[in-house]
Amino acid sequence: MRDIHEFLTLPAQENSLPMPYVIAEAGVNHEGSMDLAHRLICEAKEGGADAIKFQSYKAGTLASKDSPAYWDTTKEPTKSQYELFKKHDSFWKNEFEQLKRWCDEEDIAFMSTPFDVESADFLNPLMDVYKISSSDITNRLFIEYMCSFGKPILLSTGASDLFEVAEAVGWIQAKGNKLALLHCVLNYPTLDENAGLGMIVGLKRHFPGLPIGYSDHTLPDDMHTLVTATLLGARILEKHFTFDKTLPGNDHYHAMDKEDLKLFRQKMNHLIGMIGDFSVRAYESEAPARANARRSLVAARNIAKGSPITPEDLTWKRPAHGISPRNYPEVLTMRARRDIPEDTVLSWADLDR
Repeated sequence: MRDIHEFLTLPAQENSLPMPYVIAEAGVNHEGSMDLAHRLICEAKEGGADAIKFQSYKAGTLASKDSPAYWDTTKEPTKSQYELFKKHDSFWKNEFEQLKRWCDEEDIAFMSTPFDVESADFLNPLMDVYKISSSDITNRLFIEYMCSFGKPILLSTGASDLFEVAEAVGWIQAKGNKLALLHCVLNYPTLDENAGLGMIVGLKRHFPGLPIGYSDHTLPDDMHTLVTATLLGARILEKHFTFDKTLPGNDHYHAMDKEDLKLFRQKMNHLIGMIGDFSVRAYESEAPARANARRSLVAARNIAKGSPITPEDLTWKRPAHGISPRNYPEVLTMRARRDIPEDTVLSWADLDR
């Protein structure tokens, strides 16, 4: 199991494209069933996720009873946030402690986003990192409360202007917590044309000392969105995760499943192999090209023994088996050691000082 702390400190210099840290956001896709939650853990591990993340809340402390829906109601017809959250708020302290034990058994990191003080408290012994939802980016009291545990913070930036992100960053950094920002767009689902992946670059530019990641709400398709986010510099990726994308409900239809996760890792492994490291050098496989496609200095005409070499005596042609054109100035200080026929690839044995 990879340690997320490795992704919370920016290296002085990257020597290659790193495989990002992948969080499978199970949320409440367990539908209130511990068996399904266990299945989500196992399938996230099978798919190659580094961590699985749930959500911890009670409807009564999260939303008022007249809170309107902001999701696609053709996929999730519930019109009230309170009513939707009430369907999925049965898991609490005992259930999350069991989920943590199952995660340990499967060797996958356990995480859950708390949405109130009580869940933040009981999650503290279970997690190494706190995740703060985009919806709480202006909730200074709650942000500072989660900072009080002294653990790193992952902060999603969905639906935020730059000054709001900067303000939240200031609150967290004032407490001394490590911090990573996750670009996010709060549309469910997010259309590809609204993904705004350029904001990953923008966040890197505005917060150069912070690791930047991406919390994705686009449809999984061929996982190109996460691949592109990685190329733009996302070190931590989060995407909703389900065991069945055909199920009705707010999260299933835009979530990835274990096969999507496998496809992403397959694409990333291919891409990382194709990119290689960032050092500049010739490959061994290029040796034939170096020897045969590069040029040598060649006699442009017959050169008599003892004659000084002049510019008119020289041209350059393939292969590179003779004197390199880089040595042209030095060759012009020399004489022919023997009669040199036209079109001879020159070697040092042909010349004298």
